[in-house]
Amino acid sequence: MTLPLNLTGAFYPTYKGLNPTFSADTFACAEQTVRELLETATTSDHPGMLLGKVQSGKTRTFISTLALAFDNGYDIAIVLSKNSKALIEQTAKRLNSEFAHFVSDGELEIYDIMHAPESFGAFELDSKLIFVAKKQSDNLRRLIELFSEKCPAMAQRRVLIIDDEADNASIGYSKKDGLIEAKKIATQISDLRSAISQTSFLQVTATPYSLYLQPSEIEVENVTTFKPTRPKFTALVPVPSAYVGGDTYFGEAARSQEDTLESLLHHTLDHNEFTRLKKEDRRSFNKEDVLTTPAVKGFRHAIVTFIVGGCIQRINGVRDGQKEKKLRYSFLLHSEAGREAHDWQEVLAITLKKKLIEAAKTDAPILRELIQVSYDDLRRSLQLAGSSVPSLEEVFDAARNAITGDHISITKVNSDDDVAAMLDNSGQLRLRSPLHIFIGGQVIDRGVTLASLIGFYYGRRPNRYQQDTVLQHSRMYGYRRPDLAVTRFYTSPAIRHAMFQMEEFDTSLRAAIESGGDHGVQFIRSGGNGQIVPCSPNKILVATTQTLRPFRRVLPIGFQSGYRTGANGIGATIEALDVSLSELCGFNTDEPTLVPLETALDLLSRTEPTLQFDEDDAPPFEWEAARAILRHLANLHSDPDQRGQVWLWAARDRNSARMASESSHATYIETPDSEKTEGRLTRTHAIDHPILFLLRQDGTTEKGWRGTPFYWPLIRAQRNTPTAIYTAEIIS
Repeated sequence: MTLPLNLTGAFYPTYKGLNPTFSADTFACAEQTVRELLETATTSDHPGMLLGKVQSGKTRTFISTLALAFDNGYDIAIVLSKNSKALIEQTAKRLNSEFAHFVSDGELEIYDIMHAPESFGAFELDSKLIFVAKKQSDNLRRLIELFSEKCPAMAQRRVLIIDDEADNASIGYSKKDGLIEAKKIATQISDLRSAISQTSFLQVTATPYSLYLQPSEIEVENVTTFKPTRPKFTALVPVPSAYVGGDTYFGEAARSQEDTLESLLHHTLDHNEFTRLKKEDRRSFNKEDVLTTPAVKGFRHAIVTFIVGGCIQRINGVRDGQKEKKLRYSFLLHSEAGREAHDWQEVLAITLKKKLIEAAKTDAPILRELIQVSYDDLRRSLQLAGSSVPSLEEVFDAARNAITGDHISITKVNSDDDVAAMLDNSGQLRLRSPLHIFIGGQVIDRGVTLASLIGFYYGRRPNRYQQDTVLQHSRMYGYRRPDLAVTRFYTSPAIRHAMFQMEEFDTSLRAAIESGGDHGVQFIRSGGNGQIVPCSPNKILVATTQTLRPFRRVLPIGFQSGYRTGANGIGATIEALDVSLSELCGFNTDEPTLVPLETALDLLSRTEPTLQFDEDDAPPFEWEAARAILRHLANLHSDPDQRGQVWLWAARDRNSARMASESSHATYIETPDSEKTEGRLTRTHAIDHPILFLLRQDGTTEKGWRGTPFYWPLIRAQRNTPTAIYTAEIIS
């Protein structure tokens, strides 16, 4: 039976009226959530779920949910937040700001549990209460004591527990100590629930991966399809068109070889620059040469482009009638966790600012050169977006005035205390000047928001990328559409490749959850005998995943071809492949040829020694993984008699370049194939069998190769491919 919701109570209608900019979808989501909470028994094992995206408005949705819950029988809310002083202060500030009207009327009190009274009297319990607590042992112990010992009357009230950033609560999947601590927190949350007579449990997360993690004490054997550990219900936080997220930064449009707004966001860095930003090394460069040295070219370009982009937005904003003082923009440099590195980066940024001031005051040509390069870069995306493009002279004057007028702030943020001191009343980092550069580590992480972020220099290189960690470092996500044309993201090819992989991974899991019903996702890995075997999602190492879905491309990029002759010459191998392919399928034919899986695997393996991955920043290509994926795809046919076969098609006289163009966001060419030829063949023929393309390149020196032909292999999944997550490496 559907219970009627009270939509006319003391809290919800007033809260809606105070927030006219919130979308109808946000309030509809809140209403759906409260209706589900009232009708469904939820626990920490089987919670209700609010699934959003990073910085997509999850907090405004759960606060709207809270307001409605208070009108529908809930007396107390407990908001559990990440174990971070800064984030707990941010959460408390946000709640106090959102509910200020009710707090001033005495209808509601909000407490940090560590600063809450020891007990509460009957008069106090007549008001609604919100407790904010860290997911940390002492905080949870205080909560348990309050409800079970100090104020037993409170335990008789109806309580809503909201686990914010739920993916961080009980998932620690590489450190044994972390896992033990996580279990302890989960146990305390369970104890808290047991102390209260009527509780509902709502998790709020942006990482659907967390839903797939199985309880660690359960061993799952011989199962390839894992269904999410189903919440009792999932409410999807609405994502308006103004939101900019992973699909913008790492979706198909961002891969385009043509200019798109999304592809122009990306600026490729030399990975060696990260080392130079780790600590001062005068053998590498002298900081006094920061305006001209090639050693930190990317860093310099990022800062100057931020200044130019901010000035363009300020010029356009004033023309549109906005108040000049309100037009403030931020830039984030996050490449290292260590404080020593932050100190050096701060010194370097301050030195760069000083040198820019000197250049501006002396009319040094270098300043115009730097601004011109950044202006030309941003003009391309502004024109694509249909935005107004101020003249170069106008932008140059504005940038020079910003530099000499002390409109640029540089702030190092490397502790919870730093963050807490810088938060404004809305819980965002305060921008003290029109152009504010933040330098920091992971403390500027989950939940901390930077307003008007238009530049992000990202160089964190964890040995083992974890999905929720890297997603939460993505501070450039959020409601940033108006600034997108002047926004730039700076990182190395290898990190960008990993982030593209993660976005595919995230999108596939989210799609399975959003489709509802019984949809699952396969988690697979290679067994010791080369066979594909099931893999517990707990073991997935995200950076080594390949997301398999219909028509997915698997190919090496960033390699160099071998030499024709010499000790490791490839000439004879290529000639032998020419003969084999002539006999098997011919070249540039109208249709592919169906061949046994073992034949396709042999051809793929014969190309392996002809391609060399010499560059440190080349995205890694796992040949063993490629073979395992081809095996997996070839054995998906619904008819067992048709399994173990692969379509094969070969081309010759191709002439792809090795490196992408200067203006491209990519370093290396990533598309030796075309949708017109290989794409059409795939869509027409690869229905139940995968297809292997072998594209014979001329390999000329003019195109960046070594003057000898080679084969570029490319696997494409068939149309009838169930979503699967393949991992090349597992966590032991």
